[in-house]
Amino acid sequence: MPPAPTRCSVAVFRCDITPPLGHPLLGGLVPAAAAIADPLEAIGYVLRGAGEPVVVCVLDWAGLMNRAHLEWREALAAAAGTRPDRVALHCVHQHATPFVCPEALTLLAGHPELPAPHAPAFVDGCRDRVAAALRAALAHARPVTHIAHGSARVDRVASNRRVDRDAAGRVGEMRLSACTDPRLIALPEGSVDPELQTVCLYDGPEPVVACHYYAVHPMSSYRDGRVSADFCGLARRRRQREDRGCAHLYFTGCAGNLAAGKYNDGSPAAREALVGRMHAALVAAAARLRPAPLTRIAWQAEALAPPVRASPTDAALTARLADQTRPVAERLLAAFELGWRARAATGLPVPLGALHLNDVTVLHLPGEVFLEFQLAARARTPDRPVAVAAYGDDGWWYVPPAEELDRGGYEPGVAFGGPEAGVRLSAACNRLLDHPHA
Repeated sequence: MPPAPTRCSVAVFRCDITPPLGHPLLGGLVPAAAAIADPLEAIGYVLRGAGEPVVVCVLDWAGLMNRAHLEWREALAAAAGTRPDRVALHCVHQHATPFVCPEALTLLAGHPELPAPHAPAFVDGCRDRVAAALRAALAHARPVTHIAHGSARVDRVASNRRVDRDAAGRVGEMRLSACTDPRLIALPEGSVDPELQTVCLYDGPEPVVACHYYAVHPMSSYRDGRVSADFCGLARRRRQREDRGCAHLYFTGCAGNLAAGKYNDGSPAAREALVGRMHAALVAAAARLRPAPLTRIAWQAEALAPPVRASPTDAALTARLADQTRPVAERLLAAFELGWRARAATGLPVPLGALHLNDVTVLHLPGEVFLEFQLAARARTPDRPVAVAAYGDDGWWYVPPAEELDRGGYEPGVAFGGPEAGVRLSAACNRLLDHPHA
C-alpha cells in the first residue's frame, strides 16, 4: 500500500527590499546606490505539516551574515511560530545590492574615513517588514498535496573562474563575472554543474511554489551604482510574469568558484543574453515536472562551530584596517574578517539544514561555497535528487576545499574559516544526506 498523503499547507510572502539611493552596495566594496535599475525582493514561504513550521526565504541581496543572519531568522521564526533553526534564509548574492555585517559595521565606526557596509535602520526596517509580510501571509495558506522535481541544462552561463593554472595547479589570472581577455575567454568552461534544479509544490493540479537552484555568481556587471537583481533575478521575474499563480524563488548554489565570465563581457547585450538563457532553462525544467502525492516531509538542522584560520593574526588584521595608506578594499576586507572572528569568539554557530520532500532533498548551506561541495552532495545520493542553496549565513565568506587553499587565486585570501571550514561543512552535509528522514 502506498504511503498516505501528508497534510501540509504553504503560505507565500514577499516584500520589497530595494535600498534607497546612497545606500552602500556590496558592503562598500563598490560604488553606493546611484540609480535603481530594477527592484529587489525578499520572497519566501512557510511550510506546515512537518512538526513545527519550516520557513524558507531568499533575498535579492549580496549577503547577510553573523549576528544579522541570526536576528533575521529569529524575527521570521517568531512571525511563523517556529524556532530559528527551522528557518532557511539565503541571499542570491548579486553584487549591486546590500551586504550586511553588524560586526564589521561596529569596527568601522572607528574609521569614519571608510564607507559603512550598510545602514542599520534600513536593514532593520526590511527585516521587520518581511516578518510582517510573513505573518500576514499565514491567513492565506493553501494546502500542499503534491510535489515535483525537474531539471534542465543551462546553456552558456556558468564557467569556472579558476581554469588558468600552471603545471603545479596554481591559479594564474582569474576569469571573473565579466571578461574581455580573449585568452581567458578561449580557455575551457571548466568544472560546472550544468543543471538547473526546480522543486515545485502543488495544491491539487495547481503549482503554488516553485524553487529554482543553479550554481553561478549571479552578476553580469555591478560597478556603476545601478541597483539590480541582475540576470538571474531578471530571468526569475520574467518567469513569474508568465506564471502569476505560482511564486517563483531563485537560489544560488555552490558558486564560489563559478561565474559567467566566459560568456559575458559586461555589456547590456550580454546581460540580456544571459537573462534569456536562464529563462529558457527555467521553462525547460518546468516542462519536466511530474507531480506526485506528497507523502513525506522532514526538516533537519545542523549547527557548526565557527572555525577561524590561523593567519593572518588579529594584530595583523587590525593594523591593516587602520593603515590609511592601503586601498579601501583591503581595509574593508580586514574589517569583515575581524567581524567573523568577533562572531566566532561569541560561539554563535553556523547554521545549515536540509528539507526532505518525498525522495527530494534540498540542502541549505552557509557561505560562499565552492562547486566541489555541490557535486559531492549530488554524487552521494545518485538514487534521489539533491538541490543546493548556498549563501545562507555568509560570515565565513568563501569555503574552498582544503586542497585549493594553497593554489592561489582570489578566494583563498578571503576564506575566513580556513581548512577546517570545508572539513566541517562536508561532514555536516554527509550527515544530512545519509539520514534524510531523521
